[in-house]
Amino acid sequence: MRTRLLLLATAGFAYARWLRAPIMQWGAEPAEVAGTLPGDELLPDADGISTRAVTIDAPPSDVWPWLAQMGPAPRGGAYTYDWIENLLGLDMHSADTVLPEFQDLRVGETITFGANTMRAELVRPQRALAWRSTDGNWVWAFTLTERDGGTRLVSRNRYRLPTLGARLIMLAMEPGSLVMERKMLQGLKARAEALSAAGPPAASATSAPATSPAVAVASPPTP
Repeated sequence: MRTRLLLLATAGFAYARWLRAPIMQWGAEPAEVAGTLPGDELLPDADGISTRAVTIDAPPSDVWPWLAQMGPAPRGGAYTYDWIENLLGLDMHSADTVLPEFQDLRVGETITFGANTMRAELVRPQRALAWRSTDGNWVWAFTLTERDGGTRLVSRNRYRLPTLGARLIMLAMEPGSLVMERKMLQGLKARAEALSAAGPPAASATSAPATSPAVAVASPPTP
């Protein structure tokens, strides 16, 4: 028993010392990790924070449509591993087209991720988007910053963990969250860059009325 406890303690120390920061801060720059971002005010006393980011070779106008339509069917999915999401009963189907009927996102709209109902609390088209769970324990926010003609996209999760059990479960889930969110950010990048490469006619169609056909882009490569 003492040997097992020692091994667990050693593994925990190694994870906290060398692995946790790269997992929780994948792709993010030090200033992004340390800085205050839109949506932080929705859960100021968070017990855990992840900040992950990607640089996209497309303007915010070609990134925003994919964020606006995220969510379970009939929305556009989460651009990650659908088969894993759907094993959990989330009904996610990642779209490779812009869905005009979901582009007019408003504060107060809700989507459901399993047991979590998320409410849009901050909607600044092409700049920032933040969802908060109805129990107030989770905020998921995105920040878009124009950079050299492209977009710096930062995803930040803030969560409150009211019990020791919840903290231990979240600690065990952190590596898996990186796998899923890394795929999501790369999926957003591929879709936005394909939309941008399609040229102004395709990009302008993202603001078309709901009666317009969806804008198709090439399927993103699997990393």
